[in-house]
Amino acid sequence: MIAFYIDENVHRGITNGLRIKGVDVLTVQEDRRTGIKDPAVLDRATELKRVLFSQDEDFLAEANLRQMRKVDFIGVIYAHKLSVSVGGCIHDLEIIAKAGSLEELANRVQFLPL
Repeated sequence: MIAFYIDENVHRGITNGLRIKGVDVLTVQEDRRTGIKDPAVLDRATELKRVLFSQDEDFLAEANLRQMRKVDFIGVIYAHKLSVSVGGCIHDLEIIAKAGSLEELANRVQFLPL
């Protein structure tokens, strides 16, 4: 099962909904990393072996930069706030958590909705 590291800009309902579904999540706030820069957030997710979920477009640029420089990272799942509902995020992230693997997401960006 994939565990998630949830960026600080993600709606709390997504985190709570995932927990209700039995998905392992840790928020940036719970990890006492609020306010750290995006590269450090992605480094921390990689260190913890937790796929980063964010709704912040800046992570798309950071992931792209790492891909171009061939710098390994755990993987990023991105959902634009206007493209998918809270319930849709919970549904898709639950599927990824329970059916996906870290190897499938390593060094790439997965967009929601699926």
